[in-house]
Amino acid sequence: MSFQVIPYFAQYKTNAKNEVLAGLTTALALVPEVVAFALLAHISPLVGIGSAFIICLITSLLGGRPGMISGAAGSVAVVIVSLVVQQGVEYLFAAVVLMGLIQIVIGLLRLGKFIRLVPQPVVYGFVNGLALIIFMAQLEQFKVHDAAGAAHWLAGAPLLLMAGLVALTMAIVVLLPRLTKAVPASLVAIVVVSALVIVGGLKTKSVGDIASIAGGLPTFHIPQVPLAWHTLAVVLPYAIIMALVGLTESLLTLTVVDEMTDTRGRGNKDCVAQGLANVTSGLFGGMGGCAMIGQTMVNLESRGRGRLSGVVAALALALFVVAGSGLIERLPLAALVGVMFMVVIGTFEWASLRILRRMPLTDVLVMLLVTLVTAVSQNLALAVLLGVVVSALAFAWENAKRIRARKHVDEAGVRHYEIFGPLFFGSVQAFGEKFDVQNDPAEVIIDFRESRVADMSAIEALNKLTERYQRMGKTVHLRHLSPDCRRLLSKADSIIDVNIMEDPLYLVSGANVRY
Repeated sequence: MSFQVIPYFAQYKTNAKNEVLAGLTTALALVPEVVAFALLAHISPLVGIGSAFIICLITSLLGGRPGMISGAAGSVAVVIVSLVVQQGVEYLFAAVVLMGLIQIVIGLLRLGKFIRLVPQPVVYGFVNGLALIIFMAQLEQFKVHDAAGAAHWLAGAPLLLMAGLVALTMAIVVLLPRLTKAVPASLVAIVVVSALVIVGGLKTKSVGDIASIAGGLPTFHIPQVPLAWHTLAVVLPYAIIMALVGLTESLLTLTVVDEMTDTRGRGNKDCVAQGLANVTSGLFGGMGGCAMIGQTMVNLESRGRGRLSGVVAALALALFVVAGSGLIERLPLAALVGVMFMVVIGTFEWASLRILRRMPLTDVLVMLLVTLVTAVSQNLALAVLLGVVVSALAFAWENAKRIRARKHVDEAGVRHYEIFGPLFFGSVQAFGEKFDVQNDPAEVIIDFRESRVADMSAIEALNKLTERYQRMGKTVHLRHLSPDCRRLLSKADSIIDVNIMEDPLYLVSGANVRY
């Protein structure tokens, strides 16, 4: 037990000063995002901040990826809009609890490993699409609402002031690390620009212009919904979509962080932690959430690598609500927008553009498809699923073209077909066209030394081929089938009757002798 506890607590000792400062910076970057996502979902900003506090705290303590920041994310918020509008927030809370339970089951069944099946072009498209989403979300801060509630772009002096403060923030983030790395550049930029605005009395948009964050911590609240099958029918579809969207973004963010930090997170453990966080959030009257790649990048760029930074970010959010709302609401949005613009620059995979001409055309199209679907629909699960399906179909098509057959007749007059390439659903048609049943001799040998029977379509193709030869009164032998191919054929012996030519088994003398 001590061997498990000691490494866990060692994750909190990673440069405590950097972890605390990174957590504070991340918390400041979380506030406007969480408030905006809550308003998008038609719920109170305090619900969004309370949810972010719970989700960030639990995933930081129990998650499979230290340094990754989770909260009330926009990708989940866009899913729940119709549920809140049509059924109310109580049904939302029930859906969030069910969402968490689904994620726990996925983690316990160790299904998180399937994230390995996501191709690199899909990861590129996912990251680039999220960068575009973060960028477009910041543009909303350059708008103001009139008395009728209509949004208008800033113009004239307010626009110039906003743009100037954003540029100053970005300049500090870029230049300060060249002078010192004692404190996170993002935190210094927020403090300097905020001081300039508050002390100088500059009139620009602030966090308080979005919504007030003053209030208290979330309290235990069982969702007030009828315990009936109708309730389950209403919330289950939303819960499944939220669970898949949340885990997709979380596991892909985990993959990105692994690459950036040259370490390896634990996907299944993070699935369980995300589920526990969402169950708790739902039972405390909160919305669902997942890993937030933008705030994770803020944390990493501020040198937050351990669990402590996430814990500090969560506790800082709670402190902002309980005691610091007056100060936080005065923070200029320009400072936070500038930090997020730098996150966009750091998140976007610029390397994907540099290697664009060297990538296969299919990979380029997959990357662009995922980027476009992610940015437009903000449905991350759909975007990644489309990318994986298109990549899989492209892979199947390429392998289907690789099946070949080398033919010859031996001294005994037996026709040999040496098959090269996998025999599966994509290649069965080309496989069948390789044989000349009409003109072949009475005995035919099909050699699978350089091939393998992969699926049920391949078995059916062999069945149809042997039937064609049998109708002509000819015999077909299968040779050099691998052990897994033999097992596959033996399981399908009720629908296929093939003549497998047994290969000799050679033993190496002394192979089992231990030295």
